[in-house]
Amino acid sequence: MAKKVISTAAAPAAIGPYSQAIQAGDTVYVSGQLPIDPATGEFAGPTIEEQTEQSLKNIEQILKAADMTMADVVKTTVLLADIADFGAMNGVYAKFFTENCPAHAAFQVAAIPKGALVEIEAVAVK
Repeated sequence: MAKKVISTAAAPAAIGPYSQAIQAGDTVYVSGQLPIDPATGEFAGPTIEEQTEQSLKNIEQILKAADMTMADVVKTTVLLADIADFGAMNGVYAKFFTENCPAHAAFQVAAIPKGALVEIEAVAVK
């Protein structure tokens, strides 16, 4: 099965040797998205709510480049700097996934690149 790199200027460029997303058949694997605003190169804001929203907007834009939407997401993994932020993160998350919600896992990790509060990856299927 051939793989296709998915890339868009509407989301932050990869900060290492990886792609924003890879499509393999009908499945798109979106790399973990930091809360970086692609217009400024900076975090969208200091709060978990602002950062969660930006990470999800970045995923949304990458999926758009693959002719997909958030409704196509079947699984997400959320990395949190502090698991105490789970409720606030989930409040924002619920605005992006309103029905037939994807499978979801969330973990507290020791550190997230660039000192972010959240990083979110996704898997979507057409």
